[in-house]
Amino acid sequence: MYLDEISVGTRIQLPPVVIGKEQMMAFAALYDPLPMHLDEAYAKSTRFGGLIAPGVMSFMAVWSEFAKMNLFGQALVAGKSTKVEWLKPVYVEDTLRAEVVFSKVTKRNAHNGIAEITLDAWNQHGDLVLTSVTEAVVQYRSC
Repeated sequence: MYLDEISVGTRIQLPPVVIGKEQMMAFAALYDPLPMHLDEAYAKSTRFGGLIAPGVMSFMAVWSEFAKMNLFGQALVAGKSTKVEWLKPVYVEDTLRAEVVFSKVTKRNAHNGIAEITLDAWNQHGDLVLTSVTEAVVQYRSC
């Protein structure tokens, strides 16, 4: 999909993702080795009452479902930025469902522009757990 083919406001429902314990702990051990992600006894003593997933893992788990769609194909030049806000903890075995919306398109130059993609993710209880805005550099068809 080229930048000039994007319709602002288009929404895409992503497949649900389950935050598995083994996968979560492996990710945490490599990238976010805090006790709230790795030590069950410690996690139970925190305000969360149990193990919680690293925020970046929660985001990447749902973002990867969008990435697998490869909607931009060869028109994707590069990622520019991502801002994530974590609103509620994500627990082991939570099921996250997410939706992306093309929220803005901005011309950069004669060859490409910025596609702004907003992603919201909810847990199985309907609680919004994270929201993000990603900017991607995307080519125009005419290039």
